[in-house]
Amino acid sequence: MNDIRPSWDEYFMNITKQVSQRSTCLRRKIGALLVCDKRILATGYNGAPSGIKHCYDVGCLREEKGIASGERHELCRGLHAEQNAIIQAALYGVAVKGASIYSTHQPCVLCAKMLINAGITEIFYEEGYPDSLSEELLSEAGIKVKKLSF
Repeated sequence: MNDIRPSWDEYFMNITKQVSQRSTCLRRKIGALLVCDKRILATGYNGAPSGIKHCYDVGCLREEKGIASGERHELCRGLHAEQNAIIQAALYGVAVKGASIYSTHQPCVLCAKMLINAGITEIFYEEGYPDSLSEELLSEAGIKVKKLSF
């Protein structure tokens, strides 16, 4: 019998793409998945906090101000997918120490710092992101980072 099932990496990355479709960001849709022992712990996508108007409702402050990608993260209504995945796990009491994260995009420096402190051991992503400090910190922390392409 020919095994036509996707690999675990393909399976989880495909789910991140589905999760990203819930994004309310006008610039890019990002999805993230926290995984431990081949089990999904939590998901997250980029968008405004609960109860706050979304960018597609009120416009993108970053676009209005001409802010380049990878800069001035604080000038945004939304949380990043990785942040939302960590927050969702925390809300429901799910430990993420030792977990891996799959994300449609490479984490920014803010997410990298959160992932380091959350005890994430591996990061898998498909698309790059212009943030060399993120790469430097993750390397220094000894976190395995792998770009996937299918």
